[in-house]
Amino acid sequence: MALEKSLVLFPLLVLVLLVLGWVQPSVGKESSAMKFQRQHMDSDGSSSGNSAYCDQMMKRRNMTSESCKRVNTFVHEPLEDVEAVCFQENVTCKNGQTNCYQSNSNMHITECRLTDSAKYPDCTYKTSEKERHIIVACEGDPYVPVHFDASVEDST
Repeated sequence: MALEKSLVLFPLLVLVLLVLGWVQPSVGKESSAMKFQRQHMDSDGSSSGNSAYCDQMMKRRNMTSESCKRVNTFVHEPLEDVEAVCFQENVTCKNGQTNCYQSNSNMHITECRLTDSAKYPDCTYKTSEKERHIIVACEGDPYVPVHFDASVEDST
């Protein structure tokens, strides 16, 4: 009886292990949309005059682990509002691609710029809060932001 049970369960165990071996490598891989969210979204926060905001966030979001990322922008708006930019004004990206979109309205952002005196691993940043239109590159299905291209001042 025990032998029969193990003969039935063994193929099932082999199947589960094969599926896990096939799925597992992609489990830890960060998608472009997830990377965008990690690097650029901070819906719940803002720098609010905190000069250490960029130093803290850049480290917390793993943008100083191998080198100091020179410039990064955090967007302090709901994710849905940033995703909606993918269906607003189509503009040409800095690299010439045509999948960039500019927000119809200003968004609350914080720009982080590496200071001239910063040397890895001591990455220090200048924190600047701004109200700007954002430009993002969008891809995929669903069509979502995958790259922060720029921010621009209101032209009015």
